[in-house]
Parts: sequence; C-alpha cells; structure tokens
Amino acid sequence: MAKRDYYEVLGVERGASEGDLKKAYRRLAMKYHPDRNPGDKESEEHFKEANEAYEVLSDASKRAAYDQYGHAGVDPSMGGGGAGFGGANFSDIFGDVFSDFFGQGGGRGGARGGVQRGSDLRYTLELNLEEAVRGTTVNIRVPTLVNCKPCDGSGAKKGSTPSTCPTCGGIGQVRMQQGFFSVQQTCPRCHGQGKIITDPCDSCHGEGRVEEYKTLSVKVPPGVDTGDRIRLSGEGEAGAQGGPTGDLYVVINVREHPIFQRDGKHLYCEVPISYTDAALGGELEVPTLDGRVKLKIPEGTQTGKQFRLRGKGVAPVRGGGAGDLLCRVAVETPVNLSRRQRELLEEFRDSLENDSSHSPKASGWFEGMKRFFGDL
Repeated sequence: MAKRDYYEVLGVERGASEGDLKKAYRRLAMKYHPDRNPGDKESEEHFKEANEAYEVLSDASKRAAYDQYGHAGVDPSMGGGGAGFGGANFSDIFGDVFSDFFGQGGGRGGARGGVQRGSDLRYTLELNLEEAVRGTTVNIRVPTLVNCKPCDGSGAKKGSTPSTCPTCGGIGQVRMQQGFFSVQQTCPRCHGQGKIITDPCDSCHGEGRVEEYKTLSVKVPPGVDTGDRIRLSGEGEAGAQGGPTGDLYVVINVREHPIFQRDGKHLYCEVPISYTDAALGGELEVPTLDGRVKLKIPEGTQTGKQFRLRGKGVAPVRGGGAGDLLCRVAVETPVNLSRRQRELLEEFRDSLENDSSHSPKASGWFEGMKRFFGDL
C-alpha cells in the first residue's frame, strides 16, 4: 500500500513551521496513542503513521530531502539517505511532544549527556537573472555559532572539567508523575546537559560556543530559480557539548529583470514596434541572454502576436534542453505628431473609409455588436 503524503498525514501545509508541525503531531498523538486506545489496531496504525511523518518533517535535512524527492528521499529501501521510520527514536519524539504538553520545557535539547546537533541555518542569496541562468560563484558572510577555542567547546575554564549533575546523574532528564502519565522532562538543574560547570570559561561564559561571522564560497549551478536550495553540509551552527555541526541551506531568490520574465525554462519579453513596421513588415533586433538576434516582422502584424525563438530560454538546473524565448509584439501608437504627419494620417484614414477589408478584427467586432443589440 502506498504511503500517504507526510504533510497530509499531519494535516498541515507544505510550508508549515516547526511549531505548526509539533502542534499537529501532538493532537494526533493524544488522539491515537495506544494507551488511550488499547487493542485498537487502526488507532495504532494512525499513531505510527503520524510518528513517522513527524520524525521526517521535524528534521530540517530529512524534510529538505522529502520535499525534493518524496518518500524516496528518506527511505533507505527506496534509495534515499534518510533513516526512515525504522531508525526513528520513537520515545524521544513522543516524549518531546508530551513534555511540552505538560509545560515542562523538555525536548530534543535534553539529549543524554547534553550532546546536541547544531542548528541548521538558512541564508537567502539574491541573484540577477543572468547569474541564475549561467551559474556563478558567490562569497557570502554568515553569522553562526562556533566552538569556543579556549575551552574547546566544553564551556569550562582551561584546566578544569565539568562535573556530573547530581540531580539527574548525568542523563540530562528526570522523570515525574503527572496523574496516570509518567513524564520525562529536562533536568531543571543542568538544563539537559548532564553536567554542571562550576568554573566557566571566560570567553564563552560556560556556553561552549561563541558567535562568529564566517565567509563561505557558494557555487551556484546554472539554471537555478527562486526557491531552489543549496545545502552546505556542516556549515551550520556547532553542536553543544561537542555535538555534530548543523547544515547551511542557501535559498535562491532571483530578482526581477527589466526585460525578461521567467516561467520555468521559458523566458518572455514584450517587443514594442512602430505602427508602420506592423503594417508594412520589417526586421527588428530583439535582446536575448546571449546577445541580440534579428526578428522578422511580417506585414500586417497585430498587437499580441507572439514569436518564439527556440533554445533562447533557460537550461533547467535538473537537466533537459533549454527552453524558448517568447516575444510578444506591442504596436505603439505614434504621439507628438507634427502638422504634416497629422495630415498624412488623416489622408490615410480617409483612404480606408468604407473599406473594412483592411481591418478584419474591427469589422467582425462591429458585426457582433450589431447582432447583440438586434437581439435585445
């Protein structure tokens, strides 16, 4: 049986925040938890399904893989790199939600021993259309948390070491009774670290990490578009207590272009032509991202006529042939006429009078209007 979409399982939109995900999961967990539905196989399946969806979507890297590749991106049996449901820490996820529910402020931060993975970071990279289409290399400056060098990330002054928390015995969690539920929560003394620093480092004041700006070189592949993400593994925040570093996600935003509009792999532009060129035909130079090209305008061209220049669009970042450039003609009405120019146009108008063959669209429109009012 095919798996349901994880966002559908939790009943949230694809752009849902972490708070929305947690709220949705908490509601389903309370409804379908096996302790509240003993012997109900259907509720048990719903609970497992919700747990699997939350385990993936609450992890930034797994969520990114799922958003791009679907279930195949997070299921090892389908070739993905994610842990899948089989690798989920069931008790951690459920405990995190229920500790929040009872207002105890627990969560993933209270991992055993205090070791935590660093947070993932997001950086919005502004590009112009030419850079997005051709690719580029950009240096970015990102604020992040790095391990404190004097204490090597321990938070303790050099020469001293953190001591084991006597309240939780180094686990970082304590258990308390809430009615029928036994709830595990973050240790209030060590705040989930499992250790207590009695002599903190002067540089980081016991945090083990300090804020720092770092400059990174980002290679942007050709064909990216607004919303595409580039993952820089290990360039996020340093983990607490020596935990692994998070990732940096560079999100692309392509600025508006003064000439071209992009729609996927195709480009669009509007080409103004003169009244006489539209009537008599001619040849125009039109811009493309590769330079100017000649465009032949046939006699009697009307406003809105669209010309297609094949292969002058964008080669998509995920492969495939380049799109097309579609040029829409806009006939310009002449302005600021001299007396002689007005006389010539008036002579021209008189020459067309009572001859509808030169204006087939206008003729058809007026005929339709007559029939409309005649029917009334």
